[in-house]
Amino acid sequence: MNRQTLSFITRTTLCFFFVAALSACHHAEKHDHEEENEEQHEKHSPDEIILEPEQAKSAGVETQTVVRSTFNDVIKVSGSIVAASCDETTIVAPVDGVVNHTRHISEGIAISQGSNLYRISSDKLQEGDYVQRTKINYLAAKREYDRALPLVKDKIISEKEFNAIRSEYETAQLAYNAIDKNPSDNSVMVKSPITGYMKQCLVKDGDYVSVGTPLMIVTKNQHLYLRAEVPVRHYDVLSKITTAKFRTQYSNDVVDLKTLNGTLLSSGKSAVTSSSYIPITFQIDNKGSLVAGSYAEIFLVTGQRSDIVNVPTSSLTEEQGLYYVYLKTGDHTYRKQEVTLGATDGEFSEITSGLKGGEQVVTKGAMAVKLASAANTIPSHSHNH
Repeated sequence: MNRQTLSFITRTTLCFFFVAALSACHHAEKHDHEEENEEQHEKHSPDEIILEPEQAKSAGVETQTVVRSTFNDVIKVSGSIVAASCDETTIVAPVDGVVNHTRHISEGIAISQGSNLYRISSDKLQEGDYVQRTKINYLAAKREYDRALPLVKDKIISEKEFNAIRSEYETAQLAYNAIDKNPSDNSVMVKSPITGYMKQCLVKDGDYVSVGTPLMIVTKNQHLYLRAEVPVRHYDVLSKITTAKFRTQYSNDVVDLKTLNGTLLSSGKSAVTSSSYIPITFQIDNKGSLVAGSYAEIFLVTGQRSDIVNVPTSSLTEEQGLYYVYLKTGDHTYRKQEVTLGATDGEFSEITSGLKGGEQVVTKGAMAVKLASAANTIPSHSHNH
């Protein structure tokens, strides 16, 4: 073996040992780092959930101290939001004829007082045009009245005869003046008597209507009724109901009637026919966020109890029929706590066991803590020794 070949083998061997030594050193450092992480995690209880303050803030996690306080006694029932009858006006046909809309009509559109809604025409009907007939009758009655006026002064006709002529004239005049006439075609215009919103259109273009036929329902939409259907078994506590809270089918927010100037309007004294429910009605202000005709979950307040442990309903999570809250135990640690529920008024829930008061409970972002709990149970690394 020559000297050049021997030198190449020597350099190759040295490189191999250097790489092996470097790899062993790196593995030792990684192992030491993992052992250090294991020691840090072992300092925490297996029941603790780790969520760093920055993560909690970004997830919207908020906490609140559990206190004993007064709590509402409630009856949870179903019901609906209905339009207040005092806010609705039904517009009817003033004459016989064929209806035509004067504008695009759809439910919910804004309507101003005095705005034209329909045009009713009767020129093609067998009876003839109503406006023309009314005008003819009025002009004929006026001519008869003008003729009789000097005659009664000269005692040519009796007072009784003149009074009959005058009465006929005044009646014809009222009928003619009551018609809101369209100058272009003598059709009758139907206008809105109030400012509000169209709740329901009751006729279509081309429909024939007679005097008094309902054409449209217009609502001011300023007030609404909250109507609760209370099972008969709660009849003995109906007199104790003072106010209520409710949650609509399209929102998770619980609304207190006090914020809507809610007042108890009526409480039924008997069950609805073919039903075992007693209706209770509240009148509330409509501030624009409520939809008449929608269903609602209603919490009727019948009284208060004191020294009750309760938490916001947003604190609760449910798993397989059991309820839990998350308690903050440190700067970045939380703990899952099973609780037993009592009554609820939609906003707050009574806790009959699991909490005593004084704990820091998560009120917002409980789901984020729950997800962190699941992440904490997943092994972050494994060793093959």
